[in-house]
Amino acid sequence: MSASDVRHDLPEPDAFTRTYWDAAAQGRLLLRRCGACGRAHHYPREFCPHCWSDDVVWEAASGRATLYTWSVVHRNDLPPFGGRTPYVAAVVDLAEGPRMMTEVVECAHEELRAGMELEVAFRDGTTGATGATGAAEAAGTIRVTGAAEMTGTTGTTGTAVRDGSAGREEAPAEVSGVVSRGGISVVRVVPVVPVAPVVLGIPVFRPRR
Repeated sequence: MSASDVRHDLPEPDAFTRTYWDAAAQGRLLLRRCGACGRAHHYPREFCPHCWSDDVVWEAASGRATLYTWSVVHRNDLPPFGGRTPYVAAVVDLAEGPRMMTEVVECAHEELRAGMELEVAFRDGTTGATGATGAAEAAGTIRVTGAAEMTGTTGTTGTAVRDGSAGREEAPAEVSGVVSRGGISVVRVVPVVPVAPVVLGIPVFRPRR
């Protein structure tokens, strides 16, 4: 993947934030609320930033907000923002209290004003990815995950062939290294396995309808 193919607008969910991004993909905005002091916060944290209690739970937000401040961005060289300029980077006050960094859409720049009423919307953040899984070694031929073979040298990409119970299968693979053991060449191969597209909803805000 070249540098120009990298997207800088997509989050990287982890085990904790996956709940938030799964809800966003369904069109729901979540907050975290503290059971000790009762205050909500955003961005999501595993503890309350106000009283430091870890008695915090997920809560559905109303999706209503008011515009606190904004800036019209006319240049951003990081993909895919260059194709969106000019766009409005903003900070909004959620109805539940927290402030949130976001983008305001569907509004002429000259109509923006502090305190204007907004509602949440979600930009599709579908992305595709590939990952490498598994590796195996064999003497003489390149073996991948049991009965698979491919020829090449380090860095070579090609097709790994696997003879399994379902018949002969082929998949893209890359030679990741060659070592010598007792005069026998042992080649390590990493099969490149397609990963299912990840669907993410990116929260943005628009004038309340």
